[in-house]
Amino acid sequence: MVERFIHIEDAGGSNPSTVTAMKILFLTRRFYPDIGGVEKHVLEIGKRLVLENHQVTVVTESHGKEDQILGIKIRRIKNIPNSWFKKFYIWIWLWQNRQLIKEADVVHAHDVYFWYFPFRLLFPLRKSFVTFHGYEFESVSIKEFLVRKISEYLANGNIIIGDFIKKWYKTKPDFVTYGGVNLQNISVVRNRESAVFIGRLDTNTGVLEFAKAIDLIRKKYKNFKFTIVGDGKLNEDLKKYNPIGFKSETNSYLNLNNFVFASGYLSILEALAAKRLVFAYYNSKFKEDYFKLTPFSKFLILENSSEKLALSIEHFLKNPKEQNDLINKSFEWVKSQTWENVVGIYLKLWK
Repeated sequence: MVERFIHIEDAGGSNPSTVTAMKILFLTRRFYPDIGGVEKHVLEIGKRLVLENHQVTVVTESHGKEDQILGIKIRRIKNIPNSWFKKFYIWIWLWQNRQLIKEADVVHAHDVYFWYFPFRLLFPLRKSFVTFHGYEFESVSIKEFLVRKISEYLANGNIIIGDFIKKWYKTKPDFVTYGGVNLQNISVVRNRESAVFIGRLDTNTGVLEFAKAIDLIRKKYKNFKFTIVGDGKLNEDLKKYNPIGFKSETNSYLNLNNFVFASGYLSILEALAAKRLVFAYYNSKFKEDYFKLTPFSKFLILENSSEKLALSIEHFLKNPKEQNDLINKSFEWVKSQTWENVVGIYLKLWK
């Protein structure tokens, strides 16, 4: 396989008039109406492919009443508890619905290429691909490493979300991307003493350290406002900050706050597109590489403790010009990171 190492600014958008309409089957564990990075990625890509006259079907475990959204057809597998039997349950469902595979010009899995393992052998001529989106823990397990290597070997090509995957999972990518943004109206910050966290309330997102940093900041800035947009197992630990849960659209929260605490690529890109200063936290070499091995690392305020986060927040409260200079540089970069360019990557891969 020839490696075509292209970030989204290099891929270019697709031209509907030059692309033959295809039937595309996406396999993904989570999708609409669930909220998250993978869910949004598949939705944004899918709806644009539909606009280019492709037929898109998503097979997912996510619950929901809709069987179609924005022209994307949805087929839902019953989400049963995790066990050794679950993969067989999914394989049986796919076998019973194998017409979806037979009719597809392209089968593309988002992380869950193992769903397709038996069918790669049953349908050897069917083109199949995989996008590796992220990570499971703070390190790479042997099991996950092997599953990814087998997926990479069996697939006709792959996309990775982030260069850290190439380093930690030893993946040889065809394309590298970080997702895309929808540029919208940007509001002026009215309250500089404010910050929002967007993401899962889990230990590996750094939300506890961000909360501790806010407690430190409030010793000097007593009216500093802090909003948490997200949910997760740490909800009870953070109840004094009144988490408001996941929201399908976060632009209003970006517009209301001066600083953004982010844990994932999409929330970072969206914050940069809203002209907000982004803070990120790491507590391991693995998570450090997740942030540092990106083309936008130079625009992040990356720290490894609540004390350092608090000092950085205070620094930019006292130096608004420095903050604005960094924001303007980041915006010049992020405004070219469109979902149309990400669609261009997928179409180039499938060729």
